[in-house]
Amino acid sequence: MSCCLCVSNSYEKKFYLNPKFEKLPSQVKQELQILSVLYTEEVGGILMLSFEDDGTLFLTPLSDEGDLLYDEIGSALKIGQIRREHQDLFESLEAYYRMVILGQNGGSDAFSD
Repeated sequence: MSCCLCVSNSYEKKFYLNPKFEKLPSQVKQELQILSVLYTEEVGGILMLSFEDDGTLFLTPLSDEGDLLYDEIGSALKIGQIRREHQDLFESLEAYYRMVILGQNGGSDAFSD
């Protein structure tokens, strides 16, 4: 069973952050919103960021079945770009999820200053 971190939906023009993650630093929440909304504005559809049971973060692009404007190839390219450009953020989020949500003891704080 996975745990949703956030979702950006180009159809409804909405961004959702799971309330479990409200304690994340505001800069992190803002970065998640920006990268998610930019993705959906560029390629369309829906982008969901979720955690696997082991704490691995994954990005899932979705689209309505009849959406002719959704760019499936652009989506795959954009996901790769997001993964590269935000690798440090995603690793920190995975550590945060394992420590705070799963309660695993993993050493240093993922978002320490």
